[in-house]
Amino acid sequence: MWPANGRFGMEVAPAGLAFVHDLLNTLPAGKPRAADLLGSLDEARPWLDGALTAWAAETGREQPVVSLTERDLGQIRGLREEIKNVLTGGEGAPERPSAALELSSAALRLETDGRVVIEPRGTGAQLVSSVVMIEMLTAQQADTWRRLKVCRNPRCQVAFFDRSRNNSGVWHSTKACGNVENLRAHRARAKSTA
Repeated sequence: MWPANGRFGMEVAPAGLAFVHDLLNTLPAGKPRAADLLGSLDEARPWLDGALTAWAAETGREQPVVSLTERDLGQIRGLREEIKNVLTGGEGAPERPSAALELSSAALRLETDGRVVIEPRGTGAQLVSSVVMIEMLTAQQADTWRRLKVCRNPRCQVAFFDRSRNNSGVWHSTKACGNVENLRAHRARAKSTA
């Protein structure tokens, strides 16, 4: 259902946060490296259509129609990098947010049952960043944002949703990445003491 996460065969983040999770996994990552789904407009359009379809199904919202330009694509890639930098501790993060973040907008609407609903607005990268910011805010309020992480294996770096009880996961897959990295560290320690 989620085009980027599906290629890594993992459980996705809950609710609309899965859109942010899927955006992060458009990066070339994993072992072997998967292609960058935002590498060109021809690759980005099917990813975005699929991800927005899944987002609409997951959240019960109307699926927005987004047309992208090369400029939009660059802004979405910048947004993806900024979110990854936030999740990995901010190493290499720019001092200022990208134009896609600055241009994010949303509208508040009062439902007949008294709930306030936040709706994404804009076109192109602005609309995509609006969806991302709404879902990040919603996840922060639900205290699920802290569970979205990037695998610590530098050769992998797949984004994953940590479902461990104490939120202590650091590998997207302990078997695929954790064991390999732990063995590598053990060998390095043994070599340095020998």
